[in-house]
Amino acid sequence: MSSNDSIDFLSHNRAAWDRQATEEREWSRPVSSELIAAARHGDWRVHLTPQPLPADWLGDVRGQRILCLASAGGQQAPVLAAAGAQVTVFDLSDEQLMQDRRVAERDGLDLATVQGDMRDLGVFADAQFDMVFHPISNLYVPDVRPVWRECHRVLKAGGALLASFYNPVVFIGDRDPALLAQGLVRPLYKLPYSDLNDMPPEALEKKRQNGEAMVFGHSLADLIGGQIAAGFSIDGFLENTQPHPRFVVDRFMPTFLATRAVKRQPLPGATP
Repeated sequence: MSSNDSIDFLSHNRAAWDRQATEEREWSRPVSSELIAAARHGDWRVHLTPQPLPADWLGDVRGQRILCLASAGGQQAPVLAAAGAQVTVFDLSDEQLMQDRRVAERDGLDLATVQGDMRDLGVFADAQFDMVFHPISNLYVPDVRPVWRECHRVLKAGGALLASFYNPVVFIGDRDPALLAQGLVRPLYKLPYSDLNDMPPEALEKKRQNGEAMVFGHSLADLIGGQIAAGFSIDGFLENTQPHPRFVVDRFMPTFLATRAVKRQPLPGATP
């Protein structure tokens, strides 16, 4: 199948997520004032995957400068702000960012919102943040390695990148509903996967017309090895199962992955 360059995937995905936000779908539904009030009193959890993160992945966030990367929607960022962090939300979708601003205004939270492409964090200075919180979202860009490099740049030495993504196995299977009904997996696509390059033209056009976001499946070499190559050391890893299986493979193995990675300290005498 030939490459399809006629679709501006970035503008398309921005519009797709704007739509999800206006409809308040699962990842665009703001948290309640009750949850924010609890977070202010120290009772809070945030998610990279369906299960809450282990407490030691974040530690005490009070006073920490946290970048919520491609993480708008009025969910994690307001909770972290209520828990005492200095939060900046960076996202492609203006409407997703609006959800965070609405929660901040409603509950008197101090957080900043910035619109942009997760692969280019040029609006931020080097070593500006203590932590980057990056829930599943890099499947919406064709190359994840620039994301890791930019995260490394904007983190201070010793800062942490908390990121999640799908196990790439979910991208390789034929999506024929008849196979799903039979509980069968038929490998069809090679990694890395791209809706634009690999999806049959008629299916791609239908997805475009429906306003569904275009996705890209990355290899583990890019998802995990790419973090190490960017200058991170992985010090935490977890898997979660899909609570609402969409693919046959979801029924048999955890398909949510998350990593905690630390920006390595510079060598003695080196420029941070």
